Formats: sequence, structure tokens, C-alpha cells
Amino acid sequence: MTTAPTRTPAPEARAQQRLPLVALVVLAAMGFILVATETMPAGLLPVIAAGLHTSEGTVGLLVSAYALGTVLATIPAITFTRGMRRKPLLLASITGLVLANTLTTFSPEVALSLVSRFFAGAFSGIIWGMLAAYGRRISPPQNAGLSLAIVSTGAPLGFAFGTPLGSWIGTTFDWRWSFGALSVLALVVVALIIAFVPDAPGQPATSRLPLGRVFRIPGVALILAVIVAWMLAHSTIYTYIAPYLRATETDLSTDFILLIYGIASVIGVAITGALLDRHPRPLLHLSVTAFVASGVILLIGHTSSPAIVIAATLWGVAFGGASAQLQGPLTTAGGENADVANAFLPVAFNLAIFGAGILGALLLTPFDGLALPVVMIALGIAALLLTLYGRRSAFPRRL
Repeated sequence: MTTAPTRTPAPEARAQQRLPLVALVVLAAMGFILVATETMPAGLLPVIAAGLHTSEGTVGLLVSAYALGTVLATIPAITFTRGMRRKPLLLASITGLVLANTLTTFSPEVALSLVSRFFAGAFSGIIWGMLAAYGRRISPPQNAGLSLAIVSTGAPLGFAFGTPLGSWIGTTFDWRWSFGALSVLALVVVALIIAFVPDAPGQPATSRLPLGRVFRIPGVALILAVIVAWMLAHSTIYTYIAPYLRATETDLSTDFILLIYGIASVIGVAITGALLDRHPRPLLHLSVTAFVASGVILLIGHTSSPAIVIAATLWGVAFGGASAQLQGPLTTAGGENADVANAFLPVAFNLAIFGAGILGALLLTPFDGLALPVVMIALGIAALLLTLYGRRSAFPRRL
């Protein structure tokens, strides 16, 4: 009597049997690097300006060049590469980011630095456009929300610790060490991806929708509108937190408040990871509501240091899980075209960041920093109303 040979499950099938925690943490580490790479020049304006013999305003364009690269390159690049296998594409994109960062590290003049930052932003956009869907694709379906939450931890950790750490390295040693350290760290992540992250297939040609059709998928445009409104509300006061604190006439420092916010945002990610799979819609409504409440406290309690600390904590908890809470429904709405749908996300985020810089600058000319919580409240309410309006078409009960 012969028995049929036992068939060994394919690697992709085995990956679906349990949560690939190590792989998801590695993808989150890449998110940490992306955020630190984007925001690094903001914390090093004086030393970079001195090193490149230019003005701080010109150095500020290094952030704008990065954002421009992300906005222009992400959607066409993701659309063109969606049929490729995910792991080779991710490794190639990180390699491009490393090369661009390395060029910034050794650049002798600001013009070359602007070009290298543009290409760094372009490669960053490709990576951002695929991280969420990649993490979900290699995870069991019942852990879709948890996988997104884990991958999304990299962004708040980058804001909380990556940027301050890079600023400390740059001011203590030399600003070029900060960019060089990011290149080395990215190479470590490349090695970890090779070792621990399973591959995933690209999208079959038969299921690929044109770019315009993906945007018109029910729920996609509405989710992107929530992203722009909520991110604009957050970035306007986050970018200009120093003028707000000056207007409060308290002794609270910018570094301290941003640290409180960063730690609280990690707690927000943990709460999101615990609840996103089971209660994504109520979690989103509660998070945006808490965000608006934090803005109200920042406005009404601006003369009280404890009130501001409480508001910063509530702000971090509320917004910390925003990325996962919005990427989840965007990935679900996109279906087989999730990579292209997610490619809209970094574009929306960077447009909001760019708009926040302009909006904050315009407000601070006729008003003081207390105008910023008003914007936070107004745009937060707009985001909340959009989530309520789209509770059926865009924000499902389960991911």
C-alpha cells in the first residue's frame, strides 16, 4: 500500500498560518527610517546651513524637495510596479533610498542636496505606498488590523525618537553623520528583510484597474478627504508648536511637549492594535473626537501647564493610531488594487504637511499661536463629520 506524498506548503501559504511578527516589526522599522529621513533637516537647519554655506530658508527646501518627490513619483511608480513581486521591489526601493541619502551625506553643495532629497522622497513614496498592503498580505486575514497597527508603529516612533536622535547626532558631531546613520540603519533593515520577510506576489494583470477607476472605488476618495483634513489639523499645530507655547506664556519647552506627544502616540498605536480588527469604525470615531477634545483643552487651558500636558497626551493617544486606522479601510476598499489605493495615502499626507506649513505661516502673521488650536478644532470636526458621513461606504464594521 502506498501513501500519497505529503505536500509541503509554499512559503506564502505558511506565512498565512500565523502572524509574522518579526517580519512586521522589520517593516515598521522601515517606516521609522522614512519618517526620520523626511523630517531630519527640520531639526538641523542651522548646522546644515553653516555646512553648505547657505541660508536656513534654503535648507528648509530640503524638506519641500523630499515632499515634492513623494507627491510626484508615488502614484505613477506604484501603478507601474504593481505587477512585480513585493520583496524585490521593496529591496530595490530601499536601495535607492540608501543611495540618495548617501549622496546627501557627502553632497558639497545645496543644489545637489536638493536633487538627492527629491529622489529620496520618490523612493520613500514607493515604500510607503506598499508597506501597509505588504504587511497585510503576509499576515492571516483574521489579523489584518493588528498587522497594519504593527507596521504603522514606525511612523509615530520616528516622530517621537528618530528626529530628535538625528538632531542630537547632527549637533553633537556633524550633520552629515545623521544622514549617514540613516543609510547604515536602512542597510541593516535590508539584511533583516532578506532574512525574515516573506515574499508576496504582485497584482495579477486581470484584476488591475486604471488609476482613475481606483480613485473612484466607493470609499477611497472619502477616506483620502479624512486623511487630508485630519493630517492638516495635526500638522499645522505640530509644525508650529513652539509659537503656540510662546503664546501660552508657560515654562513648557517644545522638546518636552513633543516627547509627551510621542510617548502617548505609541500608546495610541497599542490601543489601535488591540481594537482595530474588532471595532475599526467606533475606534476611528472615538479617536477623532478625542483629537478635537485635545484641541479644545489646548485653547481653553492654555494658561495651565498641567492642562497642556494633558492635552498633549490626549492628542498623542488620539492621533498615534491614525495611520493604521485610515490605512485599514483604504486597503479594504482598494481590494486587489490596494497597492494603488495606498499610493494615494503618502501623497495626501505630504500635501497636508505642505499645506500645514503655508497655513500656519499665514495665521501667525496676523495672529499669535493661540490661533493654531482653533484650526486644530475646526479641521478635526470636519474630519469627524466625514467619518460619520462615510460610516457605511468608507469605514466598515470589520476590516
